[in-house]
Amino acid sequence: MSAKPLTIVIFGATGDLFQRKLAGALFDLHQKKLLPERTEIVGFSRKPFSHDQFHAFIQNALAARANGKIIEPEEFVGKALYHQGDLNSAESYASLGNFLAERDRLHGTCSDKLFYLAVPPNLYETVFTRLSESGLAIPCAPGLPNEAQAWTRVLVEKPFGNNEKEASRLDRMLGRLFQEEQIFRIDHYLAKEAMQNIISFRFSNGLFEQLWHKQHIERVEIKFHGKEDVSTRGSFYDGVGALRDVGQNHLLQMLALIAMENPKELKAERIRKERAKVLGKVTVNQKSIVRGQYAGYREEKGVASDSTTETYFTLEANVQNTRWRGTPFILESGKALQENEVSISIFFKPTPCLCPEGHKRAHQNVLTFSLSPKEEISVLFWAKRPGFDFQLEPKRLSFSFSEDALLRQVPNAYERVLLDAVRGDQTLFASTEEVKRQWQIITPILERWQKLPLHSYLKGSAGPQN
Repeated sequence: MSAKPLTIVIFGATGDLFQRKLAGALFDLHQKKLLPERTEIVGFSRKPFSHDQFHAFIQNALAARANGKIIEPEEFVGKALYHQGDLNSAESYASLGNFLAERDRLHGTCSDKLFYLAVPPNLYETVFTRLSESGLAIPCAPGLPNEAQAWTRVLVEKPFGNNEKEASRLDRMLGRLFQEEQIFRIDHYLAKEAMQNIISFRFSNGLFEQLWHKQHIERVEIKFHGKEDVSTRGSFYDGVGALRDVGQNHLLQMLALIAMENPKELKAERIRKERAKVLGKVTVNQKSIVRGQYAGYREEKGVASDSTTETYFTLEANVQNTRWRGTPFILESGKALQENEVSISIFFKPTPCLCPEGHKRAHQNVLTFSLSPKEEISVLFWAKRPGFDFQLEPKRLSFSFSEDALLRQVPNAYERVLLDAVRGDQTLFASTEEVKRQWQIITPILERWQKLPLHSYLKGSAGPQN
């Protein structure tokens, strides 16, 4: 890791995201010695914390994650500083800029700056505007050593925009502040080990790559199922819905990895270009769309009593190119369903069974990339059942990415996106072109969304029965 000093600024540092995800991810990176030795974490939020109170806040977050068993947190916590400020106030950003410049002068060198927007998406425009007006996008005050080499980068959580027009406006604002190579739009499902392995698995194994097209694949099913309801996220979720929450980003990125062409090189610009290219060929069968809402959603805290926000959707997408034309990609997501499952299943066209008379039926091989609750790749195939009779039974060959995580130090998704942002590797982040094309796919659906029937379904079910 670089010997250059690094400052990570967390906007919204006293919020839920930092407590549940970021504090632990940063602590793990620190323990694995993957962050620069001279790293400082600056929390920026409205709460009137002192540095010591922020230290206690971080320790509590780490203790909650580890059930009270934290190994040597003191050194990590000592890297944290706090600066109180209002995300809407220009004066607060100017004060933050002075604080960061003071830290640089204290150390006698310009640190790299990583800004993480752990704030609600409706505040992105405000934060971008204030960053621009305050000059915080400039790495440091002039005249310090390392000034020319220091970088500034920004990490933005999804959803990025609420529709195509809003996403384009935010992109233009970001473009005035940062170059494309400085912008890291997070889709943490891209950082899952199984998701990354799709590229290696596809393009490194001729066994499957030779079959990876419409002549051999019947359909692709992409699922994002959750057993949990909206819980405490009601006020946020009611303004977003399932299609924007996971359809516009996670599911379309999963589709892109499955359908993209060979990037030829493991370089971020090549991989992101191929993902964007295939997203530009995606169309949606409007007649296939189903939207639903679980019974009791309107009674959830923060949800409007007459809400028509969907908690479930399914649709059929098609990739209009030579490789895939005519092969349906079924995208499905829902809250309060009967199981937790995030997966991509490739159904190969069935072949007639070589079986005795009376037992003939088609048998189908299925290749599945599972992202949750386990991260694994599995293949369903058929073999003869032991015994005198000639009968076939399904067998599953699989390998997991999580069973030996401690030995291999497999990082969680937030560790990976943070480290890649520090390293400047954008492979696991959506490009401007990808975000644009994802919204071009989703926006026509949203424009007629409220005209579609909203089907009710029971909690713990498989979704609407229609």
